[in-house]
Amino acid sequence: MHLNFEGRTALVTGAAQGIGQAIARALSAAGARVHVADLDADRLNRFAAQNAMVPHVLDVGDRAAGHAVIEQIVILDERLDILVNAAGGVRGQVGRPIEDVGENDWRAIFQANVDGAFWLAQAAAPSMRRAGFGRIVNIASGAGLRPSLTGIQAYTAAKHALVGLTKQLSQDLGRFGITCNAVAPGFVRSNPSSERQWESYGAEGQARLIESIHTRRLGTADDIASAVLFLASERASWVSGQILSVDGGRS
Repeated sequence: MHLNFEGRTALVTGAAQGIGQAIARALSAAGARVHVADLDADRLNRFAAQNAMVPHVLDVGDRAAGHAVIEQIVILDERLDILVNAAGGVRGQVGRPIEDVGENDWRAIFQANVDGAFWLAQAAAPSMRRAGFGRIVNIASGAGLRPSLTGIQAYTAAKHALVGLTKQLSQDLGRFGITCNAVAPGFVRSNPSSERQWESYGAEGQARLIESIHTRRLGTADDIASAVLFLASERASWVSGQILSVDGGRS
């Protein structure tokens, strides 16, 4: 299936590394004009310069800043067709007993994984409604469907919340030609946090994880990007409110 995004404008958050970068590259290769956003200015600007993309340094949990970025894109390109909320992650946290989790740690993960997705969808919706077309794709996680391998309670709760938000936005926006779906990746070694998690399992734990995957291999960032491209395409116009597990069959 050939997916053509010529004439489309996309914003991909979390594009300073890993899955976000793979999605941005895939959209660009398929013809889209791609804007990328992340809090890590150095990595983001370097990636954008290397790939002819437009960078926006952004803390997605900041509502005003997120709205300002969307406004800039719509002014510059006169449209925003595709929003991919790939920002999130564990914010450097590790699994701890529940009594050791502080308020700021809990909220930081929600801001990165849920708040940002809502603020950006909120900002993008008016332009998409006017155009009668929009694609919102959220990067959830297997942790949004079951307990998390990270052992981080806030991460599991936030990804479950993102799944619920995806379904609600689909209902709210679908009548305007806007679809909202999520991809729930399995374990992908795509950034420093996932590398630390992988190493923490040790050889035996790593072998058990791979054995639990039907395809007997870990996923890659490109595997996730391929799923996102389908959901962002015109071919997926009657797919909305869905959570697509891309995990080699583990689920």
